[in-house]
Amino acid sequence: MEPVDMRKSIDGLAALVEQEMALSPALEALFVFCNRSRDKIKLLYWERNGFVVWYKRLEKQRFLWMWADEMTHTARSGRELNQLLDGLNIWSQKPHQLIQFDSIT
Repeated sequence: MEPVDMRKSIDGLAALVEQEMALSPALEALFVFCNRSRDKIKLLYWERNGFVVWYKRLEKQRFLWMWADEMTHTARSGRELNQLLDGLNIWSQKPHQLIQFDSIT
């Protein structure tokens, strides 16, 4: 799957799941999307009576992400997803640098 335009929200992401992955977005699954610069991730999932979108933006560094054509969808463990969101390279297990702010501008 190609990088995703992070302006897409529920309807746009659900359409990508249907059109690009040929899957129902209402499956008991978590769909993860990344932008071209790999500093933003969105997660889409169906929860009982509606869709949920979760969004994370890294201030520095990048998510490790596979753009290969065969990676349109893949099964991952919850542990690996948590590691990815925590800033870990799930292949090398090296964490991103911790950033602390005095103020946000």
